[in-house]
Amino acid sequence: MECPSVLYRINAMPPHVSPETGIVRRIGIVLFGGFALPEAAAVVEVFQSVNALTEGERCDGMRYDVSLLSVTGGSIVSSSSVLVWTEGIEARRDSERFHALFIAGGEGVNDALHDEGLIAWLRRTHPRSDLVFPIGEGQLLLDAAGFGQSTGVRRYGKHAGEMMQIGASNGSPSVAASPLQTAIAMVEKDFGSEIARQIADWVAPSTDTRFTAIVRKNASVGVSENIKASAKWLEANGRRPISIDAAAQIAGMSERNFLRRFKIEMGVTPSDYLLYVRLDMSCRLLVETVLPVDKVARHCGIGCGGRLAKLFRKHLATTPTEYRASKRA
Repeated sequence: MECPSVLYRINAMPPHVSPETGIVRRIGIVLFGGFALPEAAAVVEVFQSVNALTEGERCDGMRYDVSLLSVTGGSIVSSSSVLVWTEGIEARRDSERFHALFIAGGEGVNDALHDEGLIAWLRRTHPRSDLVFPIGEGQLLLDAAGFGQSTGVRRYGKHAGEMMQIGASNGSPSVAASPLQTAIAMVEKDFGSEIARQIADWVAPSTDTRFTAIVRKNASVGVSENIKASAKWLEANGRRPISIDAAAQIAGMSERNFLRRFKIEMGVTPSDYLLYVRLDMSCRLLVETVLPVDKVARHCGIGCGGRLAKLFRKHLATTPTEYRASKRA
């Protein structure tokens, strides 16, 4: 590892704002030596951006007070050799509540798991936090503190509702929101959907894929209503095993006529369209969630990680894991 040469400071509260005025939402981000910087920094950027966007506009003065925390405080080094300034966890009063507490991930988590002081602090602080959310390998620290993935955690906003517990009633895998999505969903609850949308556009631009334009053609003016209806039905049911005959019935056509009309109007066969729907969904889940590749494949109706990998190599000349890493980078 190269010697760190940069000191990275994050302060979500402008210095001229008094901590005693308005409504303060306290956000904590727990770091350790060797933590992964990009995702933690993106979460902080969400709350910083809200403070900058809304300063002086709300009569209640709501704002976020973000604290970067570590066991010892002071500067710690990330996995990318960047120094980050932190507060010591013991400097925070035990009675203090966090609106949200994010636990960083990264290659240094194995050493952090042996830090008894950190684990004990998490055990004390978790019950006093409205939301506790791991960033990647940060889940291992919560597990060590006795708070596994089944722990009840408050979810925020309609975006979080869409991301969590999809298909949980029928046993299919739940979709885990990313830390960035969770932060944006919190903003939506606290400040409304318009502010959340602006922040999402700034911090997390749209994750359109090479398949998105094909899928969105179902709304174009040149497509007849019955073909639109069948295309949207294929999109809505892409996760399930479905037949082309069923899509033809949605369009009110014979299967033969449906295949011909669909290809003319949509530019692809119904089978190819269904595949592109599933690949588009897979690309989005890889970027926007922390689901393993095999669960992404099953959730998108592709069956298994091996088949998804073959499709990615054929259509994108990469693997699902490489695609996720490249888009997040």
